[in-house]
Amino acid sequence: MSFAGTQDGRAQEARAHCALITRQQAANFYYGIRLLPASKRDALCAIYAFARAVDDIGDGTMSAEAKLAALADARSAVEHLDLGADDLVIAGLAAAQERFPLPLEAFLDLIDGVRMDVAGTHYERFDELVVYCRRVAGSIGRLCLAVFGSENPEAAALADDLGVALQLTNILRDVREDALNGRVYLPAEDLRRLGWPGGERSDAEAIAAVLPTAPGALAELVQFEAERNREWFERGDQLVSLLDRRSAACVIAMSGIYRNLLERIEARPERILEGRVSLPVAVKARVAVASLLWHAA
Repeated sequence: MSFAGTQDGRAQEARAHCALITRQQAANFYYGIRLLPASKRDALCAIYAFARAVDDIGDGTMSAEAKLAALADARSAVEHLDLGADDLVIAGLAAAQERFPLPLEAFLDLIDGVRMDVAGTHYERFDELVVYCRRVAGSIGRLCLAVFGSENPEAAALADDLGVALQLTNILRDVREDALNGRVYLPAEDLRRLGWPGGERSDAEAIAAVLPTAPGALAELVQFEAERNREWFERGDQLVSLLDRRSAACVIAMSGIYRNLLERIEARPERILEGRVSLPVAVKARVAVASLLWHAA
């Protein structure tokens, strides 16, 4: 087999591997990705698969030192993308990089965001939380934009804002789960502003203890965070008008699914105490179909 044939076979294997990860582990993300042409879909699957691998390092059971070492390895891998890499996810990224100008700094931002998780960063103010959200999710928005393509100079900032909107939704969805795992993303200033029943304490133990016993405080917290979250969606959704129609349909589907998730949480805040909130498949399908109809109009 020729060298070119070997490279093509490796790229094909890597793309299939990343697509499998995305289908199995990113139902919300994959509904939008499916609306794209194959080359863009493959690239976004590689981006997701890498982001998932990095996130799994941060959420894993290794020591903090081992996690930081693994993140350093991930950083080195994206700085030297190689289609011949043993890791099929890295090979998938290398194949994507050959077709699209994936910005290295976005990958490094993602890794730096997960390093904040490993360090157990506490967020006193909302603007501090935004820094984290831009790193772990705005970075993905910018990487997606590199695949979508846009000549508009405002597009990168809007893609970043939409990533923040999606991450804020995830944070609200996972408040109790994160607290039980020793993490608090909600800004301490928000809890004080709302007269949190736990008093001045905003640590994970206090939040996990108070949430089930203060439904009124929980509802007020959810409403406050959801209203601010929608402002980020409104800004980020402006990206749609700057994209080609199929890429725009993808963004509409992903944003629509997360907006519906936010509305589901807001309608019954106690859902976040019962487990990870998700949308029925029928709702996701309806959002995807609506985005397709928009594309066809």
